[in-house]
Amino acid sequence: MAGQGTPATALLGKRKVPHTLHSYDHDPRHDSYGLEAAEALGIAPERVFKTLVAEVDGKLAVGVVPVTGQLDLKALAAALHGKKAKMAEVAAAERATGYVAGGISPLGQKKRLPLVIDSSAQGFDTVFCSAGRRGLEVELAPGDLAELTGAVLAPIATA
Repeated sequence: MAGQGTPATALLGKRKVPHTLHSYDHDPRHDSYGLEAAEALGIAPERVFKTLVAEVDGKLAVGVVPVTGQLDLKALAAALHGKKAKMAEVAAAERATGYVAGGISPLGQKKRLPLVIDSSAQGFDTVFCSAGRRGLEVELAPGDLAELTGAVLAPIATA
């Protein structure tokens, strides 16, 4: 797929991880990038995960949760053995990851941040997450996603 290259896809290729790229026409008017991806690709939204950057005890960290839920900041802090968490500023998230909001991938981030994937991912053979830009999703096994990102799996999503 020419023109699809992002740091996320480069990492997947370099590590020879089985994956499938799915692209769709992103509508900038859509309220939710993740729900838009699920609708455009015709998949259950519980299998589409969003990447959210937060601050845990003043240091950036990443939570990866289903687009159908929200990031439980207390659970994220606990999973990373921290005390307090809050959402990071968008500009800080973009600087640290090298991606733009709405296209932040858990893979191939500029800085390796502590990362937690919601444990619900383990209930699926494959999950979808951003491949590094709006309108591009990558489908891969949750175990491969965890291994590539050095992630911890924990219940960090709320309905």
